[in-house]
Amino acid sequence: MILKLKTSIVFFFLCTLSIFAQKSELSGKVVDADQNFPLEYATISVIDAETKETVNGGVTNIQGEFKFKVPKGLYDLKVEYISFETKMFENIDLTSNKNMGTIKLGFEAADLEEVVVTAETTTVDVRLDKKIYNIGKDLTTSGATITDALANVPSVDVDVEGGISLRGNENVRILINGKPSAIAGFGSTDVLRQLPADAIDKVEVITSPSARYDAEGTAGILNIILKRDKTLGFNGSVRAYVGTPLNQGVSVNANARTDKFNIFTNLGYSKRKPDGNAYFENDYTSNNSVYDNLMEEREYKRNRENYNANIGSTYFINDTTQITLSYFTRFGDDVDKTFNDTYRYNAGSLSSQTLRTEDEREDENSHQVSLNFEKKYDREGHKLTADIQYSIDNEKTSNFIDENELFANQDNIVTESLTEKTDEKDFLVQADYVLPMGEAQFEAGFRGNYKNEKNDYILYDENNLGDFVLNDSVSNVFEYDRNITAVYSQYGNKFGDFSFLLGLRFEHTQLKGKTTPYGDVADIPGDIELDFDKNFKGLFPTVNLTYELSEDQNVTLGYNRRINRPRSWYINPFPSRSSRTNIFQGNPGLEPAYSDAFDIGYLKRWGKELTLTSSVYYQKETDSFERVQEDTGQTTSDGIPIIRSIPINLSSNERYGAELGLLYNPARWLRLNGSINYYKFVTEGDFNGVNYDADNESFFARFSSKVDLPWSIQWQTNAFYRGARENAQTKTEPIASLNLALSKDILNDNATISLNVSDLFNSRKRENRTITDQFTSYSEFQWRERQITATFVYRFNQNKQMSRQQGRGQGNGDGGEGEF
Repeated sequence: MILKLKTSIVFFFLCTLSIFAQKSELSGKVVDADQNFPLEYATISVIDAETKETVNGGVTNIQGEFKFKVPKGLYDLKVEYISFETKMFENIDLTSNKNMGTIKLGFEAADLEEVVVTAETTTVDVRLDKKIYNIGKDLTTSGATITDALANVPSVDVDVEGGISLRGNENVRILINGKPSAIAGFGSTDVLRQLPADAIDKVEVITSPSARYDAEGTAGILNIILKRDKTLGFNGSVRAYVGTPLNQGVSVNANARTDKFNIFTNLGYSKRKPDGNAYFENDYTSNNSVYDNLMEEREYKRNRENYNANIGSTYFINDTTQITLSYFTRFGDDVDKTFNDTYRYNAGSLSSQTLRTEDEREDENSHQVSLNFEKKYDREGHKLTADIQYSIDNEKTSNFIDENELFANQDNIVTESLTEKTDEKDFLVQADYVLPMGEAQFEAGFRGNYKNEKNDYILYDENNLGDFVLNDSVSNVFEYDRNITAVYSQYGNKFGDFSFLLGLRFEHTQLKGKTTPYGDVADIPGDIELDFDKNFKGLFPTVNLTYELSEDQNVTLGYNRRINRPRSWYINPFPSRSSRTNIFQGNPGLEPAYSDAFDIGYLKRWGKELTLTSSVYYQKETDSFERVQEDTGQTTSDGIPIIRSIPINLSSNERYGAELGLLYNPARWLRLNGSINYYKFVTEGDFNGVNYDADNESFFARFSSKVDLPWSIQWQTNAFYRGARENAQTKTEPIASLNLALSKDILNDNATISLNVSDLFNSRKRENRTITDQFTSYSEFQWRERQITATFVYRFNQNKQMSRQQGRGQGNGDGGEGEF
C-alpha cells in the first residue's frame, strides 16, 4: 500500500514537471467591497472561453487568495460567494502568468430571504504548520461548554474528567486567540468547562508548531479562536438553554461597528449540577495492612454557578492602524458535596465501615485586561503587532470533612476543616513583525510570560474536646514563580509547488518554588526537598515543508523540538487530602522533558464533496513524565496503608502513530465526518528500585453525521470510541459514548430551537486497574451523568449565514498572526 502510494506520488510529480512549461498561473484575491475583509471559501471557476466548460477551480484560502495552473489559452473567470454578487471576467489571455489583483464583491441584499444555508458542517484547512477546523453548526454542543466542543475535533480526545489530549498525549498547550489566557485557565482545563461552546469560531490543531508559538507542549498546541463580528451596524444574538440534570444558562453576544469603532461584548450566566460517581477497590498483598481489602463508593453532588463577560473595543486610527482594548472577567461559585462510603474486609468478612462526607465551597474570580496594537504597511501581509496582557485569578476553597465509623463502635474517626487560597498573577508582553519578500516571508518576535502563584493551605483537626486545632505539620504556604522569556525568527518561501517554513526559537525558563510549613516539621511522605530554584534554556528548531501535488492534494513534512515544563500542582510537595488512603503528591525534583517530533501528512480533496486528511508521526521524549503509584510506608490512625500517586521523570517515551480523517458531503441533505487515530508508545525507566518499562498501543475514533429532515429539521449524531490503554502499572478499559441532537429554524430563520442528548447510554466512564508488588487497585469514575439540553437562539440584525462567514473572514486578526 505504502509502496503504491510512493510510486503514484513520484509518477504524478514527474508528469507535473513534464507539462509545467505548458501551463500558466492565474492568481488573485477576493475581498468584501465594503470593508476589505478577505472572503475565505469564495468559489473560483476557470472556464474555457470557447467550450464554456470548467477546466479548473477551487476556493480561496483564509486570506481570500487563490492560485491555479491551467494550460495556456483563453478563459473566463467566475467568482462566487454566498449572499454576494457574482463577478464574471471574460476572455482572459493566459499565454503567460496573470494576477487578477484584488477582486471586490458587494453584498447582494436583495437575495437575503433566498439564501440557502450551506457549509454548516466542520471543514478543514491545512497550512504549513497546522490544521484549521471551522467548527460549523455543531448541534450536539448547543448549551454545552468549550470542553464539549473540543471533544468533536479530530485528533483531540477529552477524558471523563475534562483532561484534553492530542493524539493520545496529554501534554497539549491550550491557547486562546494565539496567547495563554485566563479564559483557558492558564493551563488548567477546568475553566473551559464553564464557558459556552458557541463562543468558538474555529480550532487550530497545531501538531507541528512553527517557531512563532510557545515551545511548551510536547503533544502540540490547540489554539481556540473566538468569534468577533466586524459587520457594520449593530447586531448580535441571545442564547438560552435548560437541561436535566440541571443545566441552565443564557448568553448575549452583541457587536456595534462604525467607521472608526468596533465595540463587542459577550455576557454569560450558567448554573449546572453535573453529578458524578466513583468506585475504588484496593487489595493489599503486603503485610503492611491490617486489612486484606478496602472498597470506596463515592457520590459527587455538584452545584456550579458562573458569570462571565468579555467586553472590548477596536479603534481604527486609520486604514492601516488599529488598537484594541478588551476586558474579560469570570466569577464562579461552586458548592460540591462528596459522600465516600468505605468498607474494610479481612478474610472476606466486613471488619469496618466508615462514611466520609466533604462539604466544599469554592469562590473564584478571574480578570484579564488585554491591549493589542496592529500596524499594516503598504505591502500585503507586511505588519507589526504588539500585545500586553495582565491577568489575575483568585480562588478560595473551604472544605469541611467528617468521617465516622458506622459498623462497629460508631466512633468519629476524623473531623477536619480545610481552607485553601490560591492567588495567581500573569503578565504577558509580546511583539511580532512580518515582512513579505515576494513569494518569501520573514518573521521575528519576542514574548515574555511571567507568572506568580501563591497557595495558602490551612488544615484544622477536631480534638477530643470538640475544638478545632491547627495541624501545623500539614498546613503550609507554597509560592511559585514561572518566568519564560523567548525570541524567535522564521523564514518561509515558495518555489513552484514547493513551500517551506524554517524557524528557530530561544526560550529561557525560571521555575522557583518556596514551601513554608506552619510548623517546624512537615508531614510529607518520602525524601522531598521543599524549595527549589531552577533555570534552564534551550533552542527549539522547527521545519515545515509542503509539496502541492495538484490544486487539490498536497504532502507535508514537519519537524519540531518541544519542552514539557512541570505545572505547579505537579511540583507542590504537600499531598492532597481527598482521601486518607489514596493521595496525590507533587514532586519538586521533577525536571523538564524534551521531545523531538516528526510528522508526514497527506491531504486530498475531491471537489466540495470529499476531503481526506492523513498523517503518520513519530516522537521521542526524554525525561518524560509518568504518574506512578506506590506504598508510602505510612498508615492511617486506624492502620490502613497510605498509597500515593506521584509524577516522576522516566528515561524516555517513544510514540508512533497514524491518523485518518474524512469529510464527506454526498448530498445536500447529508454530511458525514469521521476520523481514527492509532498510536503506540514505549516507555523506559526506573524509580525507587521499581522498573516501569512499558510497551502499549491504543486508538480512538469518532463519527459524526448530519441529516436534513423534512420541515427544515436537522438531525446530528456523534459517536466516540477509545480503545484500551496500558502503561507501566495501569490498564484503562475501552470507553464509548453517543450524542444526539435535533434543531429547527423558526421565526423566518431569525431563531433556532434545538434538543441534544449527551452520552445517550450513560456509558462515559473510566475504568482503571493497577497492579504492584504491594497492592492491586481498581477504580471506576464517571464525572458527569447523561445530559439532556434544550436551547433557543435568537439573532437580531444578523443574517445567519453571513454572521458565520464574516466571523471566519477575520483570519489573521486572532491568533493567526503572520500566516505564510
